[in-house]
Amino acid sequence: MHEKIITFASPVFFILIAIEFIVARKRQRHLYRMNDSLNSLSLGIMSQIIGAFSKLFSIGMYALVLKYLSLFSLPSDSVWVWIAALLLYDFLYYWLHRMGHQTNLLWAAHVVHHQSEQYNLSTALRQTSTGPLFGWIFYLPMALIGFPLDVFIAVALIDLLYQFWVHTEQIGKLGWFDRVFVSPSNHRVHHAVNDMYLDKNFGGILVIWDRLFGTFIEERDHVAIVYGTRKPLRSWNPLWANLEVYEQVWRDAWNTRRWRDKLQIWLRPPGWRPADLMAQSAPLTFDIHRPAYDPSMSKATTWYCIAQFILLLEAATHFLLVYNNISALNATIYVSWLVMGLWCIGGLMERGRIYLLPETVRILCILIMNLFTASWFYSFALSTPAQALLTATCLISLGGLWLIFSRQKTHGHLPH
Repeated sequence: MHEKIITFASPVFFILIAIEFIVARKRQRHLYRMNDSLNSLSLGIMSQIIGAFSKLFSIGMYALVLKYLSLFSLPSDSVWVWIAALLLYDFLYYWLHRMGHQTNLLWAAHVVHHQSEQYNLSTALRQTSTGPLFGWIFYLPMALIGFPLDVFIAVALIDLLYQFWVHTEQIGKLGWFDRVFVSPSNHRVHHAVNDMYLDKNFGGILVIWDRLFGTFIEERDHVAIVYGTRKPLRSWNPLWANLEVYEQVWRDAWNTRRWRDKLQIWLRPPGWRPADLMAQSAPLTFDIHRPAYDPSMSKATTWYCIAQFILLLEAATHFLLVYNNISALNATIYVSWLVMGLWCIGGLMERGRIYLLPETVRILCILIMNLFTASWFYSFALSTPAQALLTATCLISLGGLWLIFSRQKTHGHLPH
């Protein structure tokens, strides 16, 4: 249900993104870069389609605790139960979010949301695919108290949807609202890597929690905010975006000698390393004036990536609407094909020649499936006109891809 509501809300998200883009252009503020925005949106899609599987686990754990360990049985038709649930959820979200910045295990998941070096509404959709692995633990107090599952799911969705609009630079300070609620001004601070702003303003809906627990700071008019992370991703690869911190921490845990360090590194703050590893290499210095990651692309590559992203977006929307009605095997194959497509788009935006082959294979898989099964991942039968259109789309895609390939230059990169 959660994924379906997000799916139906997606057109509203894109309309608001378009409005923000137009307003920013009129104000001579160019807040969008195509590669960065496509990367953020790709990570949002990946989060939703993978979440169709992973959230079954987190919601299942909540349901189990609610059934066997809850202290009370709260009614779902009480207004006060809903108000209390939303307040408690937002309070627990504050602590999950805060710990997500203070422990490697949780930061490895949350870092995805902070990797963009721009700040706009597309950044709001840049979400982790691994967050459900451990995030559910923080919400178990709601199950222990006895908040019904449907109430929990609904307030979680409300909290999530609220946070979309605060990811913008087009709305300034809002007076009293900034002192009570999470606002664009407050949340811009949260995404900053400036020393004075680092690890502040963790609230989801209410910023009161930050004021109570000493993590609030007001946006300063004279301080230019720099966005991103202290260790920049510098890649459009959505898979690597989700795995970079896990890989880094795992490598350090493997290489350090003491078993205590192998375990505690996962619970230590980002950037912490065991003493023996610190002695081997100096820590990387952070340059707040670094140039943004922005590899150039040819117009042909740009339009190809946009077109393929739109097609994948449509396919992902379809998957989220039908995955409950197809077999687990077909759903897994469907998601794998979608993730492969998003991975290839990211690679092509980096001008990586090696992505031409997997992208060709991805399109050929659809062409072969279309010719021999006359169905779309066994979810529905394709009519003859639909088959013809799909075949034409695959052939045009292959033609465009190899036109780009034919113009490539040396050094293994696509044309600038």
